[in-house]
Amino acid sequence: MSTPRRVALWRFLANPIAVGGLVFLVAVALLALFAPLLYPGDPLAMEAEPLLWPGQDWHYPLGTDALGRDVMAGVVHGGRVSLQVGLFASLFGVLLGLSIGALAGYFGGRIDYGLQRLIEIFQTMPSFVLLVALVAIVQPSVPTLIFAIGITSWPTVARLMRAEVRSIREREYILAARSVGYTHLRIIICEVLPNILPTLIVTASIMVASAVLMESALSFMGLGDPNLVSWGSMIGSGREQIRTAWYLTAIPGLAIFFTVLAFNLMGDGLNDAFNPTQAQGRT
Repeated sequence: MSTPRRVALWRFLANPIAVGGLVFLVAVALLALFAPLLYPGDPLAMEAEPLLWPGQDWHYPLGTDALGRDVMAGVVHGGRVSLQVGLFASLFGVLLGLSIGALAGYFGGRIDYGLQRLIEIFQTMPSFVLLVALVAIVQPSVPTLIFAIGITSWPTVARLMRAEVRSIREREYILAARSVGYTHLRIIICEVLPNILPTLIVTASIMVASAVLMESALSFMGLGDPNLVSWGSMIGSGREQIRTAWYLTAIPGLAIFFTVLAFNLMGDGLNDAFNPTQAQGRT
């Protein structure tokens, strides 16, 4: 007998666009994971003639920048930073938003009122301005970027989770769990969380794409870790040669574009798999 989650998995695998996005992300993740083995040197090291175009020297297939740094090594190592920040910032934002939203939606009353006001305070602040301010105050580093992006992205998750929990907190299986003496924490973890997990997974996939974009924007502005290469910092360092060596901005820009696109395609595929009625309504 097929379970709903197994059916959702088969729906996702039957979506070639979503699977294509997943395959691309797996390839990018593998390149980032094995970057120290593929390019063991420092990606910021100056090791060749400056401004070699892609294909001009096969030792440097994507060419070199104005300082003679290998663009291919920068793209591979930059993927480590962008994906690391995107994944961990999204995880932090999802956990924080889930905790606050679940508490607000489950208990209601004064707790809901107080947490709603907290969410509104964060949502009234321009998120990117707050993000820049947080990173500028503290010395830019990967942990700082993870914290700053996570702390500016949790309110959206919290509002969504609050609405989901409010819609199921009075259902029969929740009332049955209360009647047999389950604690509130056990009900939230064992009964509520499994039923909002599909929505949480879809939201998290979209959040990772947004986090990658925010990290790239900060690095482009010079607010990334100066000791590490990332796609955003590569675009920032190559913008001065955009007329004479446009590939220096185009290559990392395409890496960001296709990675974010893959996350969004995968998120759409997950949404269609878990919510087939919405998918039918769009067709």
